[in-house]
Amino acid sequence: MAATHGAGHPLPYDTYREAIARETLRFTEAVRGADPASAVPACPDWTLADLTRHVGALQRWFSALLTQLVQEPPRSRDVELGLPADARDYPDWVAAGVPGVAAVLRDTDPDAPMWVWGEDRHARFWARRMLFETLVHRVDAEQAVGLTSDIDPELAADGVDEFLVNLPYAGLFAPGVTKLRGDGETLAFRCAGSDGGSAEEWRIRLDPDGFRPLARADREAGAAVPVTAVHGGAADLLLLLYGRRSYQDQAFEITGQRAVLDNWFAHTAF
Repeated sequence: MAATHGAGHPLPYDTYREAIARETLRFTEAVRGADPASAVPACPDWTLADLTRHVGALQRWFSALLTQLVQEPPRSRDVELGLPADARDYPDWVAAGVPGVAAVLRDTDPDAPMWVWGEDRHARFWARRMLFETLVHRVDAEQAVGLTSDIDPELAADGVDEFLVNLPYAGLFAPGVTKLRGDGETLAFRCAGSDGGSAEEWRIRLDPDGFRPLARADREAGAAVPVTAVHGGAADLLLLLYGRRSYQDQAFEITGQRAVLDNWFAHTAF
């Protein structure tokens, strides 16, 4: 499981199930009543209508995968959306899907084996993935309408872990990841714990043939001392990894070689 890379993650399945409903409703609260044609700064070329449709469609697709417990990569992402004709009704459409998503998650065995694109080949992968897709886009929507965002530090730290553990598999839809290389250097992301969460660290080794997150045992054994480290609060680190922040922001303390970070972010955007 992914827990070997981070610090006790993933979280309990019910935590994801409950947080997905909560984050989805927060998303709909942010976009409801706003101009659907408004730009979304975090998602270039997208309007609020595009973002809202994406969130609702993705949740319905994930739910279909879970309902079927698919064992092979799906050939299509088409699902019955029931999308309203008027984009101003999209927020209510997303909210209307919350009970159905909750029911699918409640009725799914999180330990059931199934196809995933990431590391943890069980149904729980999709619950974890759905949460952070929704949470990050909730922040995108709040930014687009001028609201201040907050992220629970425990969820944010788990989101950092989820991102880093699954990144090596993301070439399926983010081809730049497959070109992320190095010369044996190690990059560390360190959660300062200053935002109410616990202090944690994730290390990634960049080799000539690719990259990999280092297991906790490797770190405890003193292997691969980082040449570059990023220190920040869990929420800031999460948004940094998703390209919503810059490592040059004052929220982060950088030690070591910045060229390693430039290489990282040049290949991990998606």
